[in-house]
Amino acid sequence: MKKQLNLIWVTSLLMFFSISVYAFDLTVEFSADATQVTPGRAPLSSKMYVSKDAVRTDVNVQRYRVIDIAYPKKGKRILIYPDQKAYSEQTGLPAKSWSGKSVKTPCDGVKDAKCKKLGTEKLNKRKVNKWQVERLVNGKKIKSLHWIDDKRRIAVKEMFHDGGVSELKMLGAETINGRKVEQWESKFSHPSGQQRVSMQWYDLQLKMVVREELPGGYLREIKNIEVKKQDKSLFEIPKGFKKIENNDNSINNKGIKPAG
Repeated sequence: MKKQLNLIWVTSLLMFFSISVYAFDLTVEFSADATQVTPGRAPLSSKMYVSKDAVRTDVNVQRYRVIDIAYPKKGKRILIYPDQKAYSEQTGLPAKSWSGKSVKTPCDGVKDAKCKKLGTEKLNKRKVNKWQVERLVNGKKIKSLHWIDDKRRIAVKEMFHDGGVSELKMLGAETINGRKVEQWESKFSHPSGQQRVSMQWYDLQLKMVVREELPGGYLREIKNIEVKKQDKSLFEIPKGFKKIENNDNSINNKGIKPAG
């Protein structure tokens, strides 16, 4: 059971890195080192390889080796366990348009969602498109409003069905880790009194957030970025590896062989 829980924890942390690839239109191929800092735990580091079709994340956690490969356009994700010579596959995930073209509406790639453009406005001196999103959740229709920055294609303001409001405000341009970035302040407030403020740094070339500071000492960061075309073999399943099904506990029962 302990080994099974370790595997779940490892892959859950790995998803924390890879999930962001579905939120941005990445058009530049690069490799980078990713770091996640969680209070009370040792920092988690991984290596990322990004192409125009897939994102690979290599991570060692407590000497466990796992490789995550996400294919946003296909809505597919593969987890590879190198020491076990095995892999598992997830399909049917929300697919994102990742061909280098920005998404046309906030609903692109979101299941059971309908979008209606309400108009164009100016918010904090930036041109934004206002959208209404309707989704079916547990048989109920819920509506939310989203103001999408016309240039950055990011939501600078969102109003949710429960009264929660999220806002992004650009504070200015700067350079971190040798990269030209924009610093953004993110604020979330809720009628219950809940409030949260975080900071984000948006890379102008990569068109994605490369650093995020969250309340409580949480940190996510991508650094040592090297822009270059990535080898296709990085995103392929190694020959001879056995596929395991989601309900196959052979990996969990045997445990993942520690690296090194």
